[in-house]
This record gives sequence, C-alpha cells and structure tokens, in this order.
Amino acid sequence: MKAIAARIAQSLGLILAVIVLNFFLIQIAPGDAATAIAGDQSASDPEVIEQIREQYGLDRPLLVQLGIYIGNVARGDLGESIWFNEPVTSLLAERIGPTLLLSAAALGFAVVVGVAIGTAAARKPESLLSHAVTVLALIGFAMPAFWTGLLLLILIGVRFDFFPVSGIHDVDFEGNWIESWLDIGQHLILPALTLGIIYLAQYSRLSRASMLEVLESDYVRTARAKGLSERSVVFKHGLRNGVIPVVTILGLQFGAVLSGAILVESVFAWPGLGRLAFEAVTRRDTPVLLGVLLLVSVSVIVANLLTDILYRVIDPRIRVSGGDS
Repeated sequence: MKAIAARIAQSLGLILAVIVLNFFLIQIAPGDAATAIAGDQSASDPEVIEQIREQYGLDRPLLVQLGIYIGNVARGDLGESIWFNEPVTSLLAERIGPTLLLSAAALGFAVVVGVAIGTAAARKPESLLSHAVTVLALIGFAMPAFWTGLLLLILIGVRFDFFPVSGIHDVDFEGNWIESWLDIGQHLILPALTLGIIYLAQYSRLSRASMLEVLESDYVRTARAKGLSERSVVFKHGLRNGVIPVVTILGLQFGAVLSGAILVESVFAWPGLGRLAFEAVTRRDTPVLLGVLLLVSVSVIVANLLTDILYRVIDPRIRVSGGDS
C-alpha cells in the first residue's frame, strides 16, 4: 500500500507539471487568441482587440494567468470556449464518450486477437503461422493510421459498402436504444479496425516473444512433467506470466492510442476529442485546447498508474521487491 500511495502522490505532482507545461506551450504557439476572435467578428480595430483581451483576461501578466488557471482547474473549472460559447467541461463531456469507445474497441480487438495469435504462434515457433505473425507485425506497425483508415474506407466502406464510412449515427436514424447501439456498432467497425490493426501487430509479436520465453521456463517444464494437459500448461501456467509485457505496454501506449484516435476520428468524421482538438487549433480556442490536452494527459497518467497497480496484482514478485505492506 505504501508503494501505491507513493505512486498516487507522484501522479498528482505530474499532473500539476503537465498543467503548467501545457499552459506555457499554448502561450508560445504562433498566433493570438484575441486577434483570432476579432478576425472572426470582422473587427480588427485595436480598441476592440484590447477589449477582447480584457474580457478574457489576456491582458494580465502570464504568471497571474497561470495562477488563475491552476486555481480554476483545481475547482473543476476549465473555462469557457471562445468559439462555442459554452463551458469547456461540457464540450469535453460530450466528446470523451466517443473517443473512449473508439479507443476501448480498438485496444480490446488488438489485445484479444493479438494475444491469441501470438500464443498460438509460440506453441509452434517454426510453423507458417509463427513466421506470418512476424511478417504481419512488421507490415502492421509500418502502416500509418490515416493511410490504413483511407484504405479501409475506400475498399470496405465505399467500394463494397459493407459498413458506414463516417459519423457515429446515420443522419436519418430513428429507433430505440437497442437499434441505436447497433447503429453505433456498425459505424464503429471501420475506425476501430483502423486503430486496432496497428496495435494488433505489436501485441501479436510481443505475445509470441513473451510466450516463447515462458514456455521454455523451468516451472512450465515441471508442469508438463506432472502430466498436465498442454492446454492447462499454456493457458493456466504460461499465459499469466506471458501477458505481463502486454499489460505493461498497454498502459504505456494509452497516450499513443489517444493520439492515433485523433487521426482516425478525422478520417471517419468520428465526433470525439480528436475533432474537437482540431477545431480548437484551427480556431485558436485556447481554453478548449488546454482542456483537451489536460484530459488526455490525465488519462495517460491514470492509465500508467492503473497499469502499475495491475502489474503488482499479476506478478506478486513486484509486491515483494517493492516493499508493499
């Protein structure tokens, strides 16, 4: 428990550092929020720009703005969108669901199928399947998310018209909640496949390498010597230790998954955080962009914290070496 408490304290400190870093990165970025607002309102008068700066607190010293922003974030207030004229928290609440759904579906597909393929390949390391996993992993890892998305969109969505190619719902959709979820599921398939293929390649290769090592270990040989079935040896004794590297990489790659989701959302017009971030950048909507960056950063930190805790649950040796009590 002491180690977990220490990790939580470190995570809170890291979140504070991320808030400060994101704030300064936005400030040094090219462009000016007040000028962007004035331009959108067709008002380039310096007096109007100065009024806008005063209205949004942009005329105050940078450290004062930072202090106010940190205080507001601590209270759960992320400010109000300059472009949408509504609280940033409301915008994030509307968009986070689709992004989490897309990320979870892609990771679920990649982990389940990747571990299954990798484990099957490790059981027969010289088989055609084992060599195919290696080749497909290299191909899958090399394909950019946007290119894979466009390829699936053209071949599966447009040419053969198997699945919808944009949005989260049909424009003219009407139905009950069951039909609604079925419609969302149809729209989710292509984006989730696009994002999942990249990580499927990684997890299948990683699972194969990890299981090859585990299946050659002494305790697995002992289990086989006791007369246990091969299925029991592989899935009961080998797989638990074989998936530890997958769990570790899964937590560390959560931020990369969210970044990939942003590109995929742009390709398939998926209404998530990625499209919101793109709109915020093009419109110089600083509060929204800061909110998206903060939410993604906190999600990555929390995912790494949960991965560390899960790692200790899976592997008792870490609890002993870490001095947990």
